[in-house]
Amino acid sequence: MSKTILLPVAPDHSEALAPALEVARKLADPGASITVIAVIEAVPIYVAAELPEAIFAETRENVEKELKGLLADAPDVKLDVVTGHAPNTILDRIKEDGVDLVVLRSHKPGLQDWVIGSTAGRVVRHAPCSVHVIR
Repeated sequence: MSKTILLPVAPDHSEALAPALEVARKLADPGASITVIAVIEAVPIYVAAELPEAIFAETRENVEKELKGLLADAPDVKLDVVTGHAPNTILDRIKEDGVDLVVLRSHKPGLQDWVIGSTAGRVVRHAPCSVHVIR
């Protein structure tokens, strides 16, 4: 059983939240803290310079609004929407928060995943804690 659980959810795959939360609750100790993290990929500076800054704030607000709606029946779950490189941001958060379990969804790996690696694959390989992968 786990006391500190992190649920990374890709902003474009919010449908993964409900099954991941269900699994996290089954694996949680009574009183465990559960945090959902959505990482919005950082845009390269040369691209960001050409876009209005408001678009980034609007994207974050939209992601946060959607996930808050999905978590409306889970007031005990903390939500954090951040910008960064997904695998590195998730791995950093694991260390910062002393996470002892990560519950995340992964797709069936394809050829591109063997070359560049998926977020789930990188988290599984580098996390200093247990990782439960949902397929």
